[in-house]
Amino acid sequence: MRAILPIPLVLLLAACGGGIVAPPTTTVSQPQPHPVHHAPLREAGLGGVIGADADALIRQFGPPRLDIRDGDARKLQWSGTACVLDAYLYPDDHGGRATVTYVDARRGDGRDVDRSACVTALRRN
Repeated sequence: MRAILPIPLVLLLAACGGGIVAPPTTTVSQPQPHPVHHAPLREAGLGGVIGADADALIRQFGPPRLDIRDGDARKLQWSGTACVLDAYLYPDDHGGRATVTYVDARRGDGRDVDRSACVTALRRN
């Protein structure tokens, strides 16, 4: 003998029987391991830095405080009383000489500082 379910219970179960609805998926792009080389941002006061190679930077700022290499990437750092400047160098898409694609500047306590002002403060006269 078959069990008969009350009609309201059957309707309730039927409404739930549409299957599990998965939440919408969101595609999140992964951050690039380094800034894109194709069109480095130009900013007033960063001329001579963005696009420069390590030798040109050393002529401008003297020997770096830090020189860190990670694969084909390189980070050079200079510091002074006004700020700390990090320059990130990467080879172009054809494996050419590594040049600066991005710079970061901060005060000794970690607060951001204007990058152009930092470059000016650290340049050798």
